[in-house]
Amino acid sequence: MAGTTGKAMRQVYGETLVELGKTYPNIVVFDADVANSTRTVLFGEAYPDRFFDVGIAEMNMAAMAAGISTTGMIPFVNTFACFMVLRCGDPIRSLISYTKLNVKLAGTYAGLSDSYDGASHHSILDIAFMRALPNMVVISPADGEEIKAATAAAVQHKGPVYLRIHRNECPDIPEADSQPFVLGKGKVLKDGKDITLVATGYMVHRAMEAARKLEDQGVSARVVNIHTVKPLDTELLEKCAKETGGIVVAEEHSIHGGLGGAVAEAVGSLYPVPIEFVGVKDTFAESGDYQALLEKYGLTASHIERAAVEVLKKKGA
Repeated sequence: MAGTTGKAMRQVYGETLVELGKTYPNIVVFDADVANSTRTVLFGEAYPDRFFDVGIAEMNMAAMAAGISTTGMIPFVNTFACFMVLRCGDPIRSLISYTKLNVKLAGTYAGLSDSYDGASHHSILDIAFMRALPNMVVISPADGEEIKAATAAAVQHKGPVYLRIHRNECPDIPEADSQPFVLGKGKVLKDGKDITLVATGYMVHRAMEAARKLEDQGVSARVVNIHTVKPLDTELLEKCAKETGGIVVAEEHSIHGGLGGAVAEAVGSLYPVPIEFVGVKDTFAESGDYQALLEKYGLTASHIERAAVEVLKKKGA
C-alpha cells in the first residue's frame, strides 16, 4: 500500500471520494459552505452533477441526504465535526439513525485540530454523541491510509456511518497501514506484556511514541489502534486486559463519553483492570497553536507515558 507521506487527513479523504466516485456512480456529496476546507471541493470539480453545496444550512443538508438515500444513492454529508453534531444532530438522530438510512457523515476538523478557531469550532464531544446513537458506526482513522480504507469501508457498509476526520497533517503509521482495515476490529501495532495503550485517531502515533519511551524504562507496552469506536472490538480489549493487566486510553476527545468510556464499559464488564484516561478533561479549550493546545490539555506521548506509570502502580508492577 502506497504511503501518504503525512498528508492532511482531510486532503486524503477528498481525493478518496473522487476515486470512489468512479466506481460508485450513486455516490453524491453534500457540503455546507466549507467544501474547500473539507476538501469535498475535489469531488465537486470531478462530478459537478453529483455535488451539492447547500450553504450554511447544516440541518437541512442532513435531512436532504436522508431523503436522497431512500432512492438508492449513497450520500456523504460533510461539515466540521462540531457542526455535524451540534447543528445536524436532530435529523441525524430522528431520520438517519432511527431509520437506519444509508448515509455517510464526515466530520472534519475533529478534536482540537481547528485550533485557532477556539472552543466554538473544537470538536471534543462528537464521539460521545455518535456512539450513543443506535445503528451508527463510528470510525476514527489514525492516518491518511486509514481514512482511505475507512471511506471505502463506509461505502460498502449498508447503514449510517460517522467518519471522524482530522484537519492537519498526520504522520504515517506503517504498523497500522500494513494491516487490513476491518470494521469493528482493532489493530495491534506493537506487542507488549506489561500494559496496553489503546488509542484512536491522531493519538495513535502518540501512543506509539509513548510505548518507545516506556521500553527505555524497561516497560513492555502493547499498542492497540481502535479505529472503529462502534462497534467496539471487545474481544481484543478483553484479551489485552487479561494478558497485560492494565490499560491506558488516549483520544483527542473529552474523557467523558468517548473511546475511554467505551473501553471502560467493555472491560469493566468483561475483565476489570486498572485504567487511566488521556484526553481533554472537563473543560473547553482555548484557541492557539495546535501543538501547544495538545500540550496544554494533556494530549502528548509524555502524558500517555505518565498515565501508564500510574496504571503500573495500581497493578503493583
